Amino acid sequence: MTLFKKVGERKKENITSINHIGFIMDGNGRWALKRGLTRSIGHEKGCEKIKEIALSCLEKNIKVMSIFCFSNENWKRDKHEIDYIFSLLEKFLQKEINELLKKGIKITTLGDLSKLPSSTQNIILKCKELTKNNNKFTLNICLNYGGKAEIVEGVNKLIKDIRLAKIKQQEIDESLFESYLESKDLPPLDVVVRTSGEQRVSNFMLWKLSYAEFIFVKENWPDFSSVSLDNVIKEYDSRDRRYGGINYGSK
Repeated sequence: MTLFKKVGERKKENITSINHIGFIMDGNGRWALKRGLTRSIGHEKGCEKIKEIALSCLEKNIKVMSIFCFSNENWKRDKHEIDYIFSLLEKFLQKEINELLKKGIKITTLGDLSKLPSSTQNIILKCKELTKNNNKFTLNICLNYGGKAEIVEGVNKLIKDIRLAKIKQQEIDESLFESYLESKDLPPLDVVVRTSGEQRVSNFMLWKLSYAEFIFVKENWPDFSSVSLDNVIKEYDSRDRRYGGINYGSK
């Protein structure tokens, strides 16, 4: 028996208005230590959880899921732990690539991949190439990524084009600036979910989350489930998103 119903069998009540959901997948280590296990086991369980939640998002007609896998600050961690995280990602992509293709899932990334192990870079680039024409769902993986770094990189590209007279300074607006960001092809984040009870954004997709709703859950990432996602959707759909305006019909 499959864990999820086929996409065509989903009920209307499972459809959400969320287009782009982001996950700060926190608590893998804490989940493991709480059970007397190693942090590596926690990362393994967290990696397995990605597939479950991605398929659940696809079932619920969410179009994009961005996950914060490794920040550019995470290099401060123990080298053994870092190496294990990348090896898990490699195994995950190698194992799931055929199903990703079958289900129409596209893999994209944000962040500087050049500092990752060559084997990790190779499997990521292979998956991105093989899935580039898929359009049912996008799994966006943030690796060696930081929101501030993305914005600074965009500023530098913009300055270069000004110096080359490709654009004029007075032409710069939000839309033009966004076109210089690595995340330019992604829609705005509708909701950002952080697990493990922490309540901060930790430099995650700062430009794209400017009008996002934030939902902080106490569960560690390995405990997050399709039921947890349903609860997030209910909470999101209950909120009044005004984008700076006022809904005069609300109480």
